[in-house]
Amino acid sequence: MTDITIQKNSKGWYKGFKCDGHAGFAEYGQDIVCAALSVLTINTINSIEAFAGDLIDVTSDEDQGIITCSFRNKVGNISEEATLLMKSYELGVNGIYEQYGKEFLNIKFEEV
Repeated sequence: MTDITIQKNSKGWYKGFKCDGHAGFAEYGQDIVCAALSVLTINTINSIEAFAGDLIDVTSDEDQGIITCSFRNKVGNISEEATLLMKSYELGVNGIYEQYGKEFLNIKFEEV
């Protein structure tokens, strides 16, 4: 199962996200749920770097299936572009959840 944790502060501003684990929908190399989540996650990170200009810290462990992305902005909100990209990420993972259900994906929100 893949756990997606979307982090926001008490004002609802995005602070980052974590994608943890392999979906387990199919064998390695054939898992379309894992592939879809990976594409959404990596594309969101790349898009934030390319289009938003917000500073982020990214860590990953391919063997464990973990990718984390944290915004460095400690005061105030992230840019409008990064906010839109995070909303798009949230929409995408929710769409996968609706299609494949809670057996392969868990989405949670964390206040940080």
